[in-house]
Amino acid sequence: MSYSVFVDTALQLSAPDVEALIEGRVIAAMPRIFIEPGRSFALYPANISINLLPHEQYYRSSFLPIAKTSFSQLTSETILIKAWAKCEFCQILNAPESLEALSQLTVWTTEALQQTLLQRRYIFLTHLRVYLLPQPLEMPVHPSGNFVSLPKSLNVTDSTPVLSESIFAKRRQKLEKLEPPEHPELEELQSALVHLSTTNPKAQPLDAEIKMFLGWSEKLPTTQPDPDLAWISAIAQIGNSSDGNTFEKLVRKSLVKLGFANSNTNPKASLNPESTGGAGGLDFYCETPYPVAGECKASKHESVPNSVTAQLIHLGLTHLGQDKFDRSVKIILAAGPLTNPANQAALGSKMNVIRPETLQKLVELKAKQPGSIDLLQLKPCLEQQPFGEEADAKVNRYIDDVREKLKVRSHLVKIVKNRLEIRGVENVGVDAIDGAYYANPNPPQPLKLKEMHEILIELSSPLTGYLGRIQGEEWRSDRFYFLRDLSLDD
Repeated sequence: MSYSVFVDTALQLSAPDVEALIEGRVIAAMPRIFIEPGRSFALYPANISINLLPHEQYYRSSFLPIAKTSFSQLTSETILIKAWAKCEFCQILNAPESLEALSQLTVWTTEALQQTLLQRRYIFLTHLRVYLLPQPLEMPVHPSGNFVSLPKSLNVTDSTPVLSESIFAKRRQKLEKLEPPEHPELEELQSALVHLSTTNPKAQPLDAEIKMFLGWSEKLPTTQPDPDLAWISAIAQIGNSSDGNTFEKLVRKSLVKLGFANSNTNPKASLNPESTGGAGGLDFYCETPYPVAGECKASKHESVPNSVTAQLIHLGLTHLGQDKFDRSVKIILAAGPLTNPANQAALGSKMNVIRPETLQKLVELKAKQPGSIDLLQLKPCLEQQPFGEEADAKVNRYIDDVREKLKVRSHLVKIVKNRLEIRGVENVGVDAIDGAYYANPNPPQPLKLKEMHEILIELSSPLTGYLGRIQGEEWRSDRFYFLRDLSLDD
């Protein structure tokens, strides 16, 4: 149940420490005094001089860029308060041998903790449940201290926690017991991505996903739609026009987007989206992960003659040779219907005739759900009957099958999330998930328990990170908890 509380004071902490709390990177702070559990206060990012060590030695390397930025953004006149916190527990540490374990669970180096302990004799490790304010509060800079009065009391609520209750409880338990982090190798990867993402925006989504999987962030930052959707949405329209040159370029871009590649520099058997096959060249050719050769025909209002299928055979043999052409998947992308002789030739030569609308659906699915299209699973679909114009239906069936698999996975993620919220528990077992799955009168598709468990393992892998997993002694005793939604765009 949601609650509200009046907050009239703020705890002064070093600006990087406040930023780490707001990001969910840590759930604790090191104030100079003991904080009573249950006390609530705003978080005041102060320009507190560490003066024990340089920043580079005080903060761990994965957090150092953020620490430097948060210090540089402070002004001498005003500060912004963005969050408030409630003290859940105050841990007192004075054992030097525990500091290395504490460092692994926080943003501070072991050396920094050692220096703090030497200076203060005790480390007051305050466990804080942090909530964001709806609007930042600007207030004048105050001299350094422990608590400062706010200009006005704030009526705050717990409606915007940085971390969910289950994730906070899990991390609090690890902190109290000083248990080692579960995925130190991912923390090392994230440390490298911190530096890379400042100069390469393509690294930022992976950085965000890893932080969320590690429990440092509850939600992925709002992401913009794939910018490629602008040209992807034009595939069907151009394919049904008379602009064959643009259609060929879009087809090549589509194949690259799907994951096909070609290192061949021969322009007559290329996949370069910025050029076309030209006179006497294949419209497209892919080398990996398997060879694909094809021709394009843009016009909807003209039948596709037998000359198109004959051209694919002739150019394929000319530029690839008999053996390579025989091993290639053969595709004709055409808007208009094939003449009967052309369709018979396509059937006899095992050519897949695919419509521009189908290609657009396939590439849109890849753009919206990047991991959904497995080209090696698509390969048997393209190599097996039916061929000719009936091949378009089998590709659509493949797309529908991928969507159904996504629905199953999205449904399982929702089940875990809902059970944790409704029951107020931290994790849920396989049998309970199975029971909830079939409590729905219309589950996406029937699943055997072992099959469901395999999907749950997939959803909890570090590279997907939709669920977290607590491994049991055998597979049926595994337990799972929610990390992030698997949203589908129908």
